Amino acid sequence: MESFHASGTYSKQAHVKIPDGLYEEEHGRNGFFGRVSQLYHENPTVNWTNIEGDLKPQCLPPVYETCGENQFVPMLQNSDVVINAGLFTKSPEYFYRSADYDELFFIHDGSGKIETVYGHLDYKKGDYIVIPRGTTYKIFLNERTKFLKVESSSEFEQPDRGMLGPNALYDQTLLEIPKAELGSEQNLKEYKVQIKRLGKITTVTYPFNPLDVKGWKGSVYPWKLSIYDIAPIMSHRYHIPPSGHTTFVAKNFVICSFVERPLEDTKHGVLKVPFYHSNIDFDEVLFYHQGNFFSRDNIDAGALTFHPQGIHHGPHPKAFEAADDKEYTDEYAVMIDTKNPLIPTEWFNENEIKDYWKSWM
Repeated sequence: MESFHASGTYSKQAHVKIPDGLYEEEHGRNGFFGRVSQLYHENPTVNWTNIEGDLKPQCLPPVYETCGENQFVPMLQNSDVVINAGLFTKSPEYFYRSADYDELFFIHDGSGKIETVYGHLDYKKGDYIVIPRGTTYKIFLNERTKFLKVESSSEFEQPDRGMLGPNALYDQTLLEIPKAELGSEQNLKEYKVQIKRLGKITTVTYPFNPLDVKGWKGSVYPWKLSIYDIAPIMSHRYHIPPSGHTTFVAKNFVICSFVERPLEDTKHGVLKVPFYHSNIDFDEVLFYHQGNFFSRDNIDAGALTFHPQGIHHGPHPKAFEAADDKEYTDEYAVMIDTKNPLIPTEWFNENEIKDYWKSWM
């Protein structure tokens, strides 16, 4: 059992009935998974007047307005993960296989299918699709598609549900796994597979469709989950930390899904908006998918924010007032928290909203 101590003025329960005139900060380790303390400040920890240096919170406007077409553009990256945006208006001409990364696609908008060597998976808005490293596949569009692609040096795994039981978050029967099926393109003269290894592309040409598997078995395969099928953990008397909304776990980072849900009960004095926090061990990335993002001002669907470790994170000033009369949130967002610092790409720095950090002032 860890040793807990307390001193001075504080609330009996974290995030509930915060003493008048004080502002609660959560100082946590290992993201929201480790040891934690709450500190009660006289001033909001985000009430800065100037920031000079690399820790400024950063924001991209809707990324699909500037990322170009028919390519994946890296936005943030480190040795564990690369976060990409992709706007595709036509189906790629090539098959693809990554020898560098496991891949996770989130469909921000659009529909189509991904044909893999294991079989086919149709996709639509809100789908997560996991593609294990070394899987050959090809994307076919039914309509223009906006992808968020996360490349991981490790596998994407489901979170431990612990005492909540195996049906928490989503029932396992909601996962869609491809059935063995040959590739739809037949009788072409040649089929080209682009293989990425160490960031470089090798093109291999076959006289047959490489998606020629007529059967498979095992525990490595692509799978799909819709963000709209996620059943969030909720409490009317406690604001659940983001770790309670974890959807995927990988080495040195997690991906969480924020989905529509009832808000906490005001009569119990529960904080409705995300609490101010200083997760010193993790960088925080939020991709805004759909709905009214009431913890942020002037954020549109498709935008992305980046808050590096070391500087406080928290809602914009107007969010507290906006939440007072709300009983329900319809927002959907994807959060990526990384243990190792992320490096913005040149494209990110060229397209970011330079004064985003001033939006708390």
